[in-house]
Amino acid sequence: MPVFVDTNVLVYARDSSERAKHVRAQEWVRALWETRAGRLSAQVLHEYYVTVTRKLVPGLPIDDARRDVRDLSQWRPLSLDESILEQAWAEQDIRCLSFWDALIVAAAKRADCDHLLSEDLQHGQDLGGVVVVDPFRSEPDDVLV
Repeated sequence: MPVFVDTNVLVYARDSSERAKHVRAQEWVRALWETRAGRLSAQVLHEYYVTVTRKLVPGLPIDDARRDVRDLSQWRPLSLDESILEQAWAEQDIRCLSFWDALIVAAAKRADCDHLLSEDLQHGQDLGGVVVVDPFRSEPDDVLV
C-alpha cells in the first residue's frame, strides 16, 4: 500500500537538531524503502532540496542533497500537471487548505495512496480517501502492515 510522504518527514530524517523526530523520521524512511511503499511528488523533492541546503543550520552539502533527490526519484515522483492542479484547487476550496498542502493532497490521490505521512495536517483526518498520519504519533507498523 503506497504512502505519500510530505517534505517535513524527509527533512527530519536528515536534520538531527530535534533528536526524537530525527530518529522517528529515519524509521519511517527506512521502512518505506524496505516496503517500497514511499511515494512523493516533484514538489516534495523541490521543497526538500531547498530546505536542506538553505534552511537547515548547518545546511546539507549540495552534493549530498542532490544524491538524496536522485535516490528519492526511485519513489516515482509525480509531476504537476493540469489534472493535479485542478484537483488541488478543488481540495483548497473544499477543505480550506493552503495551496501547497492542497497540491500534496491532490498528488497523494493521484498516486492512489491511502495514507499521507505529514505532521502539517491533522492526524487521522480523512481527506476524501487519503488519511493523514502524523509520523511522530504513529509507527511504520501501524500503517505498513
